[in-house]
Amino acid sequence: MLEIRHLKTLHALRETDSLVDAAERLHLTQSALSHQFKELEERLGQQLFVRKTRPVRFTSAGLRLLQLADDVLPQLRSAERDLARLAGGTAGRLHMAIECHSCFQWLMPTIDQFRNAWPEVELDLASGFSFAPLPALARGDLDLVVTSDPVELSGITYIPLFTYEAMLAVANQHPLAERPYIRAEDLASETLITYPVERDRLDIFTRFLEPADVEPAQVRTAELTVMMMQLVASGRGVCCIPNWALHEYSVRNYVTAKRLGEKGLIATLFAGIRTDMLDSPFMRDFLLTAKDTSFATLEGVVSAAHKER
Repeated sequence: MLEIRHLKTLHALRETDSLVDAAERLHLTQSALSHQFKELEERLGQQLFVRKTRPVRFTSAGLRLLQLADDVLPQLRSAERDLARLAGGTAGRLHMAIECHSCFQWLMPTIDQFRNAWPEVELDLASGFSFAPLPALARGDLDLVVTSDPVELSGITYIPLFTYEAMLAVANQHPLAERPYIRAEDLASETLITYPVERDRLDIFTRFLEPADVEPAQVRTAELTVMMMQLVASGRGVCCIPNWALHEYSVRNYVTAKRLGEKGLIATLFAGIRTDMLDSPFMRDFLLTAKDTSFATLEGVVSAAHKER
């Protein structure tokens, strides 16, 4: 009754949050995809998701099948990976850089899995904090860059990994901890703690403070997330980091997490890839492994619609 294609279509619908985008990812027409869902629901005698909802709301039956998909599809990819190795073409290079300090939290488990699966691929990871990784990617010095700030470059394709909310960490006793959300002008008298990168690569400046023509009283940098949290907790300043990086500190009541703006500061993390490597089996597997790992390990991330940029 159930087929692999059914699990793949449900998985695609959850990731893209759209029948149109799911159909595009699966190389189907929207009509064909809708027919496939209708046929499966008739076989099962129950609905899998609620139509015309955004984000897509799955029923209990749909959630159970998604759970099955999460178990089965990685195993299927593992088998396909082994077959690809048997067929040859496993050698290659994957040199990458990241523009996000807190990305190490989920990227390192991804890299560990990838090393075990593709031992023949030359893998190298560099921090993108002391050089500009996207130009290096365009030159061919790198093969993949993890970034939240894609820049249109010839020969580079951006694949969305996941969407998250950037939030402000404040001390529990800070007056801003009582606010329903943070306004840009609230930071005019604050010390803002950031990672040591240019401000034009930080959403807190480019998308929150600068549009409101607000400058914090002082800017201070720290290399590590845990150092930033210690400074915030001791009342030395406030900082903006992704919700998934802040979660482990806020859930233990070490600091307080506040939304930036009434609607929140929403961002998407992308993998920038040289377009000529998109069809490489090990690159496709790395991207799928990265997505699986991030959703399994990070709190507060959601699927990003799969639109190449």
